[in-house]
Amino acid sequence: MTARQRDITLCLLFSGLAALLPLVSDVRYTVTQTTFFFIWATVVVQWNLVFGIGGIFSLAQMALFAIGAYTTAMLGYYFGTSMILAMPIGALLAVLFSVALGLACLKLRGPYVALLTLCVAQVLYLTIVNDTDCFTNPPSGCMPLMGGVRGFSRFGDLGFRELLGSGFYVGRYYVGLAILTVAMIVSIIVIRSPMGLAFQALRDNPVYAAARGMDRFKYQLWIFGLSAFFTGLAGSFYAVNTGAVGPVVFSFSHLLFLLSMIIVGGVGTIWGPIVGALLLMFAEEAMRELGDMRDIGMGLILVVCVVLMPRGIVGLFEDLVRWRTARTAQAVPLPRRETV
Repeated sequence: MTARQRDITLCLLFSGLAALLPLVSDVRYTVTQTTFFFIWATVVVQWNLVFGIGGIFSLAQMALFAIGAYTTAMLGYYFGTSMILAMPIGALLAVLFSVALGLACLKLRGPYVALLTLCVAQVLYLTIVNDTDCFTNPPSGCMPLMGGVRGFSRFGDLGFRELLGSGFYVGRYYVGLAILTVAMIVSIIVIRSPMGLAFQALRDNPVYAAARGMDRFKYQLWIFGLSAFFTGLAGSFYAVNTGAVGPVVFSFSHLLFLLSMIIVGGVGTIWGPIVGALLLMFAEEAMRELGDMRDIGMGLILVVCVVLMPRGIVGLFEDLVRWRTARTAQAVPLPRRETV
């Protein structure tokens, strides 16, 4: 079995086990929180492609997420578009925005990419918040074109309320699981392919990679667009799942929380984002009643992981496996050569 086949098999096994949760637990809170885990895990898995594999320090991920969410909400609110159609449209608009942003970043490196992408996200946030002119006048009051500070609500759903009644949240759970599964499989295929090796070569030694004929322009735009599709789709599903969307999706605390998931799990690893998302969401939930101490606790977790496990939890595990393999190989005695 190849490494790609092994990882895809593990992904399908994980998805199969996750699919059993609504069947063995009738606690609505557990199911809904796990649905949010699927959403955030999708975002960090795709962000890891750009940041961990491509070596592009982009901070525009929440902007792409918001584009998918706002596009879906606006299509439903203003045009009555079905959410089944609005969600992929939101994802495609996120791709177009990401490709344009990738073009702007081609001449930049490292912190300059981070600054540019963060500035673009803040410009989008300020544009939405400062949109105060009335575009329509529904019974609830003046509604700006992009929702302003109040955002959008009651713009449609996937129809699970009519289909499943009080168990509508279970239908959303499986949609979130399906999105994460597809996003994870695509990520595995990319990382375990020659294209993934090209991304890593451009990350580790761009001069040598260019000398070997690798086109940084092509590969950077490709990875920007691919990750943006699933990030935008996660944003679209977030809007449908919560039934509302507002400027909070641009929150800097959300951005840092998701970035922490990648760092804690392991930057550039296949399973690191999933492990980091699972650990930090579990820790946040466990410390929910601690108030301000929760932020301190989350910060301590991040500091401990960065200091003691620079490559993250999964990176540490991989290092231990390599060390154990090397020790085992050294312990095997060489066969003696018989003399005549």
